[in-house]
Amino acid sequence: MEALQTCACSGPGRDLGVQNCLNGTFLYFAYGSNLLRERIMLRNPSVAFLTLAHLLDYKLAFGSYQGKPSSSWHGSTATIVCSPSDEVWGIIWKMNTSDLCSLDQQEGVERGIYVPIEVTVTSQEGKVFKCRSYQMDNYVSGLPSPHYKKVICMGAKQNGLPVDYQKKLDAIETNNYEGPVPVFDEIKAALSASEAIE
Repeated sequence: MEALQTCACSGPGRDLGVQNCLNGTFLYFAYGSNLLRERIMLRNPSVAFLTLAHLLDYKLAFGSYQGKPSSSWHGSTATIVCSPSDEVWGIIWKMNTSDLCSLDQQEGVERGIYVPIEVTVTSQEGKVFKCRSYQMDNYVSGLPSPHYKKVICMGAKQNGLPVDYQKKLDAIETNNYEGPVPVFDEIKAALSASEAIE
């Protein structure tokens, strides 16, 4: 797995290797809250569903960067860790590189919370894709808030991830946080708006 350069969206000399902030597209493998279309679209309007895929020899884990729970989600957030013979299911989103900076921002790349990486994932049909994804660095294991877990489970259901994998997600223990989560309210509003359109 290879670390990717991040998007420096200000000033000259933006260098993303093969990717560029100004034009083109990239593939993003989402496995956490960005499974839910309304969640990722809050800050990344170009997103388009490509396919379901799985990452072999990794498992889903939850943690807090340097032991500090997410102030947005009031608990630990998802990451992926090496685990032979396990797999992580997710979504490949096709995105305009104009959204790369906002995605990096959402993932806390500038603050060192997540590191952009390149992963090789396989679709249900056996097609192989190289995608951008994110992995938490320097984290302490912990439990997600019920709100965060709900968004992941809703995204898994919305996109038809394998039923056995959905059951694993449903079984994730939470920290039982009951206070306000503004980002969750934003997502609920986006869901209501999309249901009104359909």
